[in-house]
Amino acid sequence: MSSAKPAFKRILLKLSGEALMGDDAFGINRVTIVRMAQEIAEINRMGVQVAVVIGGGNIFRGVAGGAVGMDRATADYMGMLATVMNSLALADALDKAGLTARVMSAIGIDQVVEPYVRPKALQYLEEGKVVVFAAGTGNPFFTTDTAAALRGAEIGAEMVLKATKVDGVYTADPKKDPLATRYSEISFDEAISRNLGIMDATAFALCRDQKLPIKVFSIIKNGALKRVVLGEDEGTLVYA
Repeated sequence: MSSAKPAFKRILLKLSGEALMGDDAFGINRVTIVRMAQEIAEINRMGVQVAVVIGGGNIFRGVAGGAVGMDRATADYMGMLATVMNSLALADALDKAGLTARVMSAIGIDQVVEPYVRPKALQYLEEGKVVVFAAGTGNPFFTTDTAAALRGAEIGAEMVLKATKVDGVYTADPKKDPLATRYSEISFDEAISRNLGIMDATAFALCRDQKLPIKVFSIIKNGALKRVVLGEDEGTLVYA
């Protein structure tokens, strides 16, 4: 176990599905997901209780052409199933990294994963297991960002860590504007007034109302997750 003292006891890690692709066009890059599992294992062994919500964009991207013109609710349910696939893949990688992972789904797939039951999820976290919340909120029209905010509030997480391919929130798109600078921290109200689009509006409002801070950082950077949980200046902190 690391001698460094983490800044948090319990966190909700929101992984974008795209972050699992590595350099691939879609799907799951095995090297990438193994590295992420190892980084999660490192902070878990430091004593941090970790829950995870994963998006499904990397899987759904492979069938996006066929979804054109599809009923929105149907497409959203397909997206939920994509998150279940990602959650199973991450749980497998976590198990191989020496952790015990439990996947809990918001929609009933009892032969594949457990149903989401809040007291059971809390028990798993207290036991040191990693809990992976699959299938979003279980409802169409809500994103996995909203699921992360909701589950984070339900389990009493101290922070939602939004892990993407970008190392924080910038004043402008850094790919288009070389003068764009990264915010070290920014308030919810300022982020809204500047229309920064950190999360979808429902998720952002829920985090603000619950005074649940968000840290946006790059999961692509080696060691970034550990630096975040140690309270170092990594990514962008969004606070109430």
